[in-house]
Amino acid sequence: MTAPAPALRTGSAAGRGTLLAAILASGMVFLDSTVVNVALPRLGAELGATVAGLQWTVNGYLLMLAAFVLLGGALGDRFGRRRVFLLGVVWFAVASVLCGLAQDTGWLVAARFLQGAGGALLTPGSLSVLQASFHPDDRGRAIGTWSGLSGVSTALGPLLGGWLIDTLSWRWIFFVNLPLAVGVVLAALRWVPESRDEEASRTGEGRRFDVAGALLGALALGGVTYALIDAPARGLDSPAVLVTAVLGVAAVVVFVLVERRRGDTAMLPTGLFSSRLFSVLNVFTVVVYAALGGFTFFLAVYLQNVVGWSALLTGLATVPMTVLLLVGSPRAGALSARIGPRLPLTVGPVIAAAGLLLLRRVGPGASYWVDVLPGVTLFGAGLTLVVAPLTTSVLGAVSDRFAGVASGFNNAASRAGGLLAVAALPLLVGLSGTGYEQKGALADAYRGALAWCAGLLLAGAVLAAVLIHRPPKQSGGPA
Repeated sequence: MTAPAPALRTGSAAGRGTLLAAILASGMVFLDSTVVNVALPRLGAELGATVAGLQWTVNGYLLMLAAFVLLGGALGDRFGRRRVFLLGVVWFAVASVLCGLAQDTGWLVAARFLQGAGGALLTPGSLSVLQASFHPDDRGRAIGTWSGLSGVSTALGPLLGGWLIDTLSWRWIFFVNLPLAVGVVLAALRWVPESRDEEASRTGEGRRFDVAGALLGALALGGVTYALIDAPARGLDSPAVLVTAVLGVAAVVVFVLVERRRGDTAMLPTGLFSSRLFSVLNVFTVVVYAALGGFTFFLAVYLQNVVGWSALLTGLATVPMTVLLLVGSPRAGALSARIGPRLPLTVGPVIAAAGLLLLRRVGPGASYWVDVLPGVTLFGAGLTLVVAPLTTSVLGAVSDRFAGVASGFNNAASRAGGLLAVAALPLLVGLSGTGYEQKGALADAYRGALAWCAGLLLAGAVLAAVLIHRPPKQSGGPA
């Protein structure tokens, strides 16, 4: 039972104010997600960071978000969606200021961990507030508006971030979150109604309110990530690397046992994986988003440190990809609903892989229009064929009562894919220490990384062609 919240209409002042709060909050998260890669060369040079420091700058945030985003959603259901949403906004803003004030790599990485924890409270809250607050007749329009305008902020993020980095400092990509957060808090306090799952609040029982599962998930991802990032400096046979790798793998095993024992009250009910389609789709998600995370990490550093571009031009490089996703995703979703997901999920990664192979040829003095745009456009077109059909298929692969946890887990799987790619690729291509500042070493690593990413995409295409089919709910079968 969910407590009735005021049924907001999109044309009312309260409806517009609630949308404003959700859009600004999502904009903060999307801005930092897209622009931190662009800032890596500058903050690395100023703070004297190694490759491992750059990896942790990205992965500290991703680790916390992937591990705790499901728990963040459950906290909102239990204790109040607006309350937890506001806590996430303030937490994220304070952590952002700490990121901007960082005086060394350790400080920055610690602040990024804190920022990821705030994002885990904030990210599910943005959507759940809209879902719980708006009248059913206006809910689809509200969520569509949130999605579209949040997408615009994603597209503009690299441009704004690149301009801030070139004009002021990399620190301002974090400081800019402070006024945004103030706007969110004021709008939420004035207009966003409170809502919660009253049954979960009263009984203390609720699916996904699973602290042990979240901590084990974080330990699993953290152990494996630490081992991969630390291996180039210490060696694969280092005791620290071996211990953390074993600890991470052991945490995976214990996580599965704990979640199985908790049954449907687990953060991740293991019964979901009785659907082979759900399992395959999430493996596909990890593979494809690993390619995306690895590509964007290397591209931003390479374009600035080897090609010689400014941060602003580097930010511009990925805008066509985002625009294609904004414009093309609804059409890709409609195509998937008509013909099933197998063809889009097979063809999309192949096109994206072709784009990465084109981008391997980019070198010093490259032209944006001739050398970079074609590859980025192909990659974006391929990704556009994947994103909407993948999300729809994941939701269609499970019963409706598990739609929330299935969507949340798939979101976490996508972040885990990027996390593992950023951790593993420098090891695989032999980039460590301050090698990212040496043009020759970085150029070799970049070409090797893009080859690995293209291989991941092609593996995903094979997986889709062989094992992915139309979900039963989409074809009219039983859920």
